This record gives sequence, structure tokens and C-alpha cells, in this order.
Amino acid sequence: MNYRSSHVGQRRHKYPNRCTVNCIWFLLLQLSCSSRQRLLFLMPLSLHSLHRHILSGAKLLSRSCLPVSTLRSVAMACFLTSAFLLALQTYAAPAEFVQASFAMTQDSMDLDPDLPSNISEEVTSSPPPGTNKQIPQSIIIGVRKGGTRALLEMLDIHPDVAAAATEVHFFDWDENYAKGLEWYRDLMPYSYPHQITIEKTPGYFTSALAPERIRAMNSSIKLLLILRDPTERVISDYTQVYFNRLENHKPVQAIENLLVRNGALNTRYKAIQRSMYDIHMRNWLQHFSLEQIHIVDGNALIQDPLPELQKVERFLNLPPRIISSNFYFNQTKGFYCIRSDGRERCLHESKGRPHPTVNSTVLQQLRSYLHEHNRTFFRLVKRTFDWQ
Repeated sequence: MNYRSSHVGQRRHKYPNRCTVNCIWFLLLQLSCSSRQRLLFLMPLSLHSLHRHILSGAKLLSRSCLPVSTLRSVAMACFLTSAFLLALQTYAAPAEFVQASFAMTQDSMDLDPDLPSNISEEVTSSPPPGTNKQIPQSIIIGVRKGGTRALLEMLDIHPDVAAAATEVHFFDWDENYAKGLEWYRDLMPYSYPHQITIEKTPGYFTSALAPERIRAMNSSIKLLLILRDPTERVISDYTQVYFNRLENHKPVQAIENLLVRNGALNTRYKAIQRSMYDIHMRNWLQHFSLEQIHIVDGNALIQDPLPELQKVERFLNLPPRIISSNFYFNQTKGFYCIRSDGRERCLHESKGRPHPTVNSTVLQQLRSYLHEHNRTFFRLVKRTFDWQ
């Protein structure tokens, strides 16, 4: 959802509803644990998105009982937030303030708000001495829901990497490409001459125009492509859209209704088309040699990050600086998190969300269809992956 394109008035009218929800939540938390469990189903589906920072921090949705002090603290936090939102409704904020607030929300949605990102962002008007903005020497081109955010966050541990904070969509969106290369450069972080600037936009891999446009910018650029089991990627793609639509109060469909139409696999479904890796790879190999494209195994990165990152270091000719102590397994989240510069941080809670259970017949239909595409892809890249 692009909040920047929404009308300001459409945003403000939602505040009373949010205040109501938060006040209900405040009252609900005053109940005993047993009563709270019985009544929790009354809360709207969008509750978690309204107070993501507070709720995820206290794990209120996953624990049946908490200390009274914790309950009261969280309840008061929700209540005060409600009062603040109600005040905003009473004293309308200038449009510029509302627009800026929603822009910041959209830009930070990929990262856990509890744990600040290490990715380079411009927070001062004057750059550090000796730095400038460089055109990326490497780009993570995809694939969507393949682990691009995890890869960029982990690479940003390296002192010789300067990572762009947002997905730029320069080469796949015509309106951005028309703004020119200097506009693109200006969106990059300040970096030192010895650093490599990296940006990631997952949409590049499936874009028909991105390969040619990137080659026109730099024919010797090094590209990073992170892929995962294509069937799992389809389901993850669906899951992201499903929760986005829920949070925006839009209708949703069961995944089987999107995967199958009239008894046959719906190959026009975009999530399936994005998983036809061979088709997109052919387009890239028309403009770049295979040696310029390093494929990261997304499944392996999640299970054991270090070996995959060491391969990337070698591909980018970076000195080995990423070590095993930079990662720790978070039992609560179920995946590896990052430890660097004395800080610990994880990806946003939307990463690693549970996937829906798919009808076994439909799932097998999807796997069988993608199996042939996988075999063709393996021949193109001259390696295999452990995909079902």
C-alpha cells in the first residue's frame, strides 16, 4: 500500500475507529487471564497492525497470561495512544505533517520498529567528510519474497558496504526511470570511496526492461539474485498480499481460489509467474554473463547465514569481515537475527509469518507445474538447488 498516494482526508477519518479499538483493548487487559482468553476473539483482525510496536514487544498475542504489571503498562500505553489519536482528530494536523508521518510509516514497514536498522539513512543535512553518493556497484535484483531484505540487512554488517535504505524501483518503474540517473544517485546513501553501494528492488528480476536499463548504466555491474523454493515463494507471496489486504479492510480470497481456475492451475496468477525463474533468467542472460550474476540460496541463508554471505563477500571482492558471532538464532521468531556494533536486531515481524495450509492436491499441482521450470532453470545457471 502506497500511503503517499492516498488522500489525507481518507487517513484522518479512521482515527475514531482506532480509538474505539484501543479503548476496548485497554478494558480487555483489565480482565483476569482466563476471562481475557475467552474474550480475545472479540478484537478486530486489524488490532495487531494498529499497535504492532507495543503488542509484539510484550508478546500479548502469543501468551495466555502475563504479570499484572506488564498488563497494566501495556494497557496504559494503548490507552494513551488512543487519547493522542483522538486529540489529532479534534485538532486537525496540517496536511504536510500527516503526509510526512505516513511516509515514514511506509518506509519503515520492512524493519522491526523495536530494533533500529543499521542500513544507511541520511539523518543530517551535511554528509560525513570524504563521502559522496555513488551509483550502486551491485544490485540485489530479486526475487520478491525470496529473502532480499534479509540479504541486504546481513550484508550491511560489512564495513565496506553502504546499503540503500529503501526499494528505489528505478529500473522497473517508467515514471522513476524517466527522472534520470542523477535522481537515482541522489537516493543512495553517502559512502566512502572504498565502500560498495548496494540497493535492492525485488521487482527488477521479473521486469522485462530492468536488465537492459541496468546494462546501459553499467555493463560490468555485479548482480545478486536470491531465490528460494518457488512453491514456497508462491505461498509466501500470497501470504503477504493476504495480510496487507486484511489490514486495509479489503476482501481476501482463499489461496486455492487463486491458484486454480476451472479445475486447472491458474498460470496467469502473478505469484505463480514470479516463480517461473527460468523465464526471467533468460531475459537477464541476454544482457549479462552468468559470471556477473551471483545466486544466493535463500533457503540456505535462513538456515545458516554465514556460508552464503561468505560466498557473496568473495563475489564482490570484499575482505572477509562477516563472522558467525554476527548472528544468533531467535527462538521466539524462529529465524536468525543480527548482532553488530553492540546492537541486536531482527527483521520485521511480518517476516517469517506462518503460511496458510494449502489443499494437498492443489499444492501437488503447483509443484508439478513448477518442476519443469526448475529443471530448465538449473540448466541455465549450471547448478541445482534442493527444491521439492
